[in-house]
Amino acid sequence: MTTATIPAPATTAPWQIDTAHTDVEFSARHLMISNVKGRFSNPVGTVSVDPKKPGAIDLEVTIPVATIDTRNEQRDAHLKSADFFDAGTFPTITFKGKRIAGDVTGQFKLIGDLTIRSVTREVTLDVTSEGAGGDPWGNERLGFSATAKIDRKDFGLTWNQALETGGVVVGDTIKIVVNTELMRPKQ
Repeated sequence: MTTATIPAPATTAPWQIDTAHTDVEFSARHLMISNVKGRFSNPVGTVSVDPKKPGAIDLEVTIPVATIDTRNEQRDAHLKSADFFDAGTFPTITFKGKRIAGDVTGQFKLIGDLTIRSVTREVTLDVTSEGAGGDPWGNERLGFSATAKIDRKDFGLTWNQALETGGVVVGDTIKIVVNTELMRPKQ
């Protein structure tokens, strides 16, 4: 695989998120002394770009909240409850890309709308192209990694508990890390 170029598509056919090769991870401060990590599984979505319109992107990603996994069933159940994501009422998290700033063959910013619990905020992801090439079955592939930080309170995730020693159980800043592989089937 090459790491310097992204093929200029002859068509604007959408790229599909390869769920088997995509990770959506997060971390949050816990008890003011450590970080707890988790992940969501099975994100689905498409990405379309028009080579004639630099900076334009049509990107939609849906993440099922029920797939949250922090390696602790009790904590996962609490995160799915109304105290946090309220998965019964708001079963998905969505991200809709609006524009790109920078060089998509290297490092760039992806600006879009993140929706959690029906609250939408603009978020900027710092993205790095990890490479492009074909797979053994003739499909085109692109790899990207991305990071962002959000304030969970901006999305209505306000539950917390004060500690006797000062501070709180859960920090407000959430670090997000995404590693994704996009695939466009052989035409």
